[in-house]
Amino acid sequence: MTGSVSGLRAIVITHRLLVRQLVTRGRIAALLGVGIIVSLVVALVSRAGGEDESAEEALEIGTSVMSNLGFTIVVPIVALVFASAAFGDLKEDGTLVYLWLRPMDRWPMAVAGWLAAATVSLPVTLVPLTVAALIADVGSELVWATVLACVVGNLAYTAVFMLLGLLTKNSVVWGIGYILIWEGLVAGISGVGEKLAIRGYTRSIIAEQTGVDLYLGDLSLGIAVVVPALVILAAVVLSTLRLRSLDVA
Repeated sequence: MTGSVSGLRAIVITHRLLVRQLVTRGRIAALLGVGIIVSLVVALVSRAGGEDESAEEALEIGTSVMSNLGFTIVVPIVALVFASAAFGDLKEDGTLVYLWLRPMDRWPMAVAGWLAAATVSLPVTLVPLTVAALIADVGSELVWATVLACVVGNLAYTAVFMLLGLLTKNSVVWGIGYILIWEGLVAGISGVGEKLAIRGYTRSIIAEQTGVDLYLGDLSLGIAVVVPALVILAAVVLSTLRLRSLDVA
């Protein structure tokens, strides 16, 4: 569809609408609270060894706890809640039709949906996890690893879960199933499953940046960044196709 509204303006219009719809006090408070609690656990466990613990051991503990809690729970769950609701909430309450009334193509809407979900969810995960890495005080390696992995992971998860929200009604349930079953179980026993698990790429970023060996973290930094970027592109393209075929009447 060729519309009179330019692509950039369509992105801005849709992004503004979706961010306003996604930002609710209850949602932000609940998810930020989860992030803070997990971050405090990461920080406390990392510092629990005391003076008898070597710097290398402290870094290993901090890295392991961060990857197992922050990037197994906080990053994917927060991304799921916001991204699945980006268009899901509009579909449920019927307001998605107002976007359809505007003469604009669907690809800017897909891009805006992804950007809106990332705009809201990234700070909710990045800030508490980065603060936890700083409080853990096990070296700057973990701080930079946390920042990079959080950005890459969040952007990839939001793209995938936005698509999931367009494809299914129970997107949160399906998303939790993906996180717990696919990333938690299948990825560990299947080579294909590992390549289709975003967690493997975030763990590889952390492992590369800190030098700590992590389970499912054996990919190079380049692959760990490029593959999620391709996942984002594919998810946005598929979301565009879904939006074009979606009946909102």
